[in-house]
Amino acid sequence: MRRITKIFIAVLMVGSFMSCDEEETVIPQVETNTIVDVAINSNLSSLVAAVTRVDLAGTLSGDGPFTVFAPTNEAFEDLLDSNEAWNSLNDIPVETLRSVLLFHVLSGNVTSSDLSDTYVNTLSTGPNDEPLSLQIEVSDGIEFNGEADPVAGSIDISASNGTVHVIDEVMLPPNVVTLALNNDGFSSLVEALTDERHTTDFVSILSGNGPFTIFAPTDGAFEALLDTNDEWDSLGDIPIETLDAVLKYHVVNGANVQADQLSNGDVATIGGTITIDLTSGAQIITSSNQTVNIAVTDVQGTNGVIHGIDTVMLP
Repeated sequence: MRRITKIFIAVLMVGSFMSCDEEETVIPQVETNTIVDVAINSNLSSLVAAVTRVDLAGTLSGDGPFTVFAPTNEAFEDLLDSNEAWNSLNDIPVETLRSVLLFHVLSGNVTSSDLSDTYVNTLSTGPNDEPLSLQIEVSDGIEFNGEADPVAGSIDISASNGTVHVIDEVMLPPNVVTLALNNDGFSSLVEALTDERHTTDFVSILSGNGPFTIFAPTDGAFEALLDTNDEWDSLGDIPIETLDAVLKYHVVNGANVQADQLSNGDVATIGGTITIDLTSGAQIITSSNQTVNIAVTDVQGTNGVIHGIDTVMLP
């Protein structure tokens, strides 16, 4: 009888220990509100699927902070419709999709009140792993990358690791041509590059792999150029041979040179030689002895970088 009793007590003790062990292994559920959680709870299922496919969910659930411009499901449908080979997100090459998604992410917490007419660095990269530039415009309503608009009532969504702004378009990382097209301040440059009289197809060339470094004159610079000749009332009045030579003088082929990589000395462009002079700020001395100021730097595209200048350089 005593033996049976001891066995019974032992069984009870083992059961008690097992119960304790089971209780200790229970992991409590912790509520989170990361950017990924916000996307899930905001019916952004296509974005969640895309982020998961390219293995960015862990990153966007990390400490951050991040700012994410989050395309709607309809925006992703429009993206798929833009390419006959894409019937689903799985048809988009992983590296392409990853680059596109990272173009929608900024490091830091940026709310709508922080936005201004400027370029910001995204987590997507171009030549030399330089961060690609995203254009933000607020003067006539908020617009991103020249065409994406925020969805009313869906900006400044707070997450524990940043902020989400829902937008109506999937933004594609721009090349140097697209960057110029999207910036109203370069409208004269675009007009000059696309002049139908050209025998040089500048748009096709500058849409190529590059990389290119482009010194881009502003609209004011082109106005000043026209004022130097009484016979020039518009760009169409400039002989096409002259315009061709001038445009080539602003392009460096085969190099993606950002502002911190500029150094004193001669630089060969497609149309001649310019001289970088950093002694009194970032300036260029042309072969016709002009002194040109570099006003805007490091607008980075997928195939090159643009620096805005205040004078049309003459070879």
